Amino acid sequence: MTRVVLLGASPGPETSPTGLRLAALTGNPTVAERLRSQVTSMDPRPATIESGDVAAALRALADVAASATENLFIIPTNSVVHDELIYQITKSKRGALALVAKEPRYGITEEAQEDTGQEDNGQEDGDDEPVQEGRVPIAEAEPEIGYERLEGLPVRARIGKSNRIVSVGTAHHAVTRPNAALLGPLHVSARNAPALAETCRELAEIADRFGDDDDLVQLIAFGLVRNGVSVGIRGRRDLFYRRVTTQEEVNEAGTEMTGMDEDRSRLNNAVKGADGFFTTYFVSTYSRFIARWAARRGLTPNQVTLISIALGVAAAACFATGDRPWMVAGGILIYFAFVFDCVDGQVARYARKFGVLGAWLDATFDRFKEYVVFAGLAIGWVVSGNSEDIWILALAALGLQSVRHLLDFSFGISNRRKPPAKLPTLALDAPDDRDLREALTRRKVERSQGVRGVLKMWSKAGKNRAVHWARKMIVFPIGERFAAIAITAALFDARITFLTLVIWGSVAAIYTLTGRLMRSLV
Repeated sequence: MTRVVLLGASPGPETSPTGLRLAALTGNPTVAERLRSQVTSMDPRPATIESGDVAAALRALADVAASATENLFIIPTNSVVHDELIYQITKSKRGALALVAKEPRYGITEEAQEDTGQEDNGQEDGDDEPVQEGRVPIAEAEPEIGYERLEGLPVRARIGKSNRIVSVGTAHHAVTRPNAALLGPLHVSARNAPALAETCRELAEIADRFGDDDDLVQLIAFGLVRNGVSVGIRGRRDLFYRRVTTQEEVNEAGTEMTGMDEDRSRLNNAVKGADGFFTTYFVSTYSRFIARWAARRGLTPNQVTLISIALGVAAAACFATGDRPWMVAGGILIYFAFVFDCVDGQVARYARKFGVLGAWLDATFDRFKEYVVFAGLAIGWVVSGNSEDIWILALAALGLQSVRHLLDFSFGISNRRKPPAKLPTLALDAPDDRDLREALTRRKVERSQGVRGVLKMWSKAGKNRAVHWARKMIVFPIGERFAAIAITAALFDARITFLTLVIWGSVAAIYTLTGRLMRSLV
């Protein structure tokens, strides 16, 4: 569950028009009615905080955060938003995540400026802003009070290359070259709830230092960032969000939102963003449409998993014959077994049908399909009159893959226990962010040396498309493994298949083990 907090009217001259109606939507709901219906599935009794009195609103939010045992989702009541955008924000694994809009830059689309929403990977603040003629570099820029507005909201946040907010200002706290506005939604993990509570109490004590045009969400982010909480960012991308203050804006928002294809975004989001090369280009290009077809006809992820298992067993049976036509058929079947292995997860994400049983089935029978295929290949080799020594290669491939999965699982558990990297802090009453930026610069230099420096250099190399996909392929993910089995078994023989699995798998094991040992040292 997620604790939902609905913020009333934001500080300033405007009043939240929650009584205005979205005529473009079925049922002609008010803005507030629709938003409440959208968050009810997460929290049947969301907390509502009137924000006319900034200090009182901050104290009320502090009380909610202090008592929260789950993640918090904070959103203004005058928000018109797609359901899918709420879902994507609340499913973020970051400690804190804010929806932002960056100031448009000449020649660059809004989509190109929006972040990827990935986990904070320890990269430091940087600046992807090109040096423009007549404008000083960011390192030499002086802090300023942001007076520009974007969609009616103050541009008082600085976004860096690290997919997080570097600094936030207020009407009386300067920030170095602000370039983004905080649109409204803010997701805070349960582990950061105590920090949110303490931050809100501290902000309430200095509420008289904020301006009438400071937005409440902006103030919360201001406090969190200065208290060392990493606040990640994401953009709207192909989804809709807007805060409305008049009936005209409500009408425009309703029309624009209904004209966007929310289902397409939901379908695209059902596909994992970090898949390997083979999965990305030879499976996910069409498997998402199979997933949508299956979901709309009531098929559950577990049922799709059973289809994948059946195809895997059928492929093993074909391989066990040892005959060339059946080997080709087995290669085709194992490919589609993998396709449906992808589809079951996509159905779960598209239809929002998650369960412990499904996750266990998927993880367990992925291994089962591989190992039963190994057995089928070895049997087929022997029944074709070849040496039984093939079982040595089969057991080597099986053992190598088992060890790799064990290492993957253990590293994942250990990595989740690792506390997040600490960020520099800055007193809330500091008039500008100079000291914060200097601390970030020192931190960047410190973390660019030794093992950290090597890892950072390798991460930067991944920005090259060829290197990115080479890194994806070298770890020999499941898509590449199934592709290797399908191709080598169909075109060659079981011995070539096992040699490919053992050699490529060994290279992958050395590569991943080296990387994880290095990451464990920093």
